[in-house]
Amino acid sequence: MLDFLLTGDAIMALLTLTFLEIILGIDNIVFISIAANKLPEHQRGKATNIGLLLAMVQRIVLLFFVSFLIGLKEPFYTINTDWLHIAISWQALILFTGGLFLIYKSTSEIREKVEMPDHDEKEIQNKKITSLSQAVTQILIIDFIFSIDSILTAVGMTNGLHPNHNYALVLMIIAVVISIIIMIGFANPIRKFIDSHPSMQVLGLAFLILIGFMLITEAAHLSHTSIFGQTVGAIPKGYLYFAIAFSLFVEFINFRIQKNNSK
Repeated sequence: MLDFLLTGDAIMALLTLTFLEIILGIDNIVFISIAANKLPEHQRGKATNIGLLLAMVQRIVLLFFVSFLIGLKEPFYTINTDWLHIAISWQALILFTGGLFLIYKSTSEIREKVEMPDHDEKEIQNKKITSLSQAVTQILIIDFIFSIDSILTAVGMTNGLHPNHNYALVLMIIAVVISIIIMIGFANPIRKFIDSHPSMQVLGLAFLILIGFMLITEAAHLSHTSIFGQTVGAIPKGYLYFAIAFSLFVEFINFRIQKNNSK
C-alpha cells in the first residue's frame, strides 16, 4: 500500500484531486456559511465545522459505495451486432453515467455562474432556519448535492491507477480528508481568493468536463467497446495531469500580469 502511495502517479493524483476538491468545495463553503449565518453568532462556527465534518463522513461513505459498484467488473449484458460490441458491467455503467453527469453539471454550473451568479445563494437565503439542528440538516442536504460531483471526480482521477481498487479508495479518502481539513482551517482565505479570482472556479469546472470525457472513454474501454471493428483505448492519466498543470500555469501568468498592471 505504502509503495503505491509513494509512486509518481499516486502523488500526482493526490495533489490534483485535493486541489480540485478544494476548488469545487468553495460553493459548498459559501452555501454552508449562508445557512450558518442565520443562527445566533455563537452557533455559526459550530454549525460550519459540524457541516464540513459531516460532509467528510458522508463523502467517505459514498466513496465506499461507489467503489464497491466499480469493483463489479463482470459483464451482466452484452450487445453484439455486426458493427457494435459492448460488454456492459456495473463498473462501465457507473463510469459512463458519471462522465455524462460531470459534463452536464459542469457546463450547467459554468452557464449559471456567467448568467445567474447569485441564483443558488438567493434560494438558500430564502429558506427559514431557526435552530442548530435545522442548519445542520440543511447543510447535510447541501453537502450531499455537492458530494456527487466530488466523488465522480475522485473516481475519474484514480480509476485504473492500481489493479486493486481498494488502493484507489484509500487515495480518494486521503484526498477528501485533506481537502476538508484545509477548508475547515482556511475557509475564509480560500473564499476570498476565489472571490478575487473567479476564473479559478470556472477553470476547475472546465477540468471536470475533461474528467467526465475521460470517464466515458474509460467506460467504453473497460466494456471492450468496438465500433466497426475499432476498439476504444484508455486515455493515459498523464494527459489529464499535463492539461491541468498547463492551464494552472497559464492562469498563474495571468494573475501576475493583472497584478503588475494594477500597480
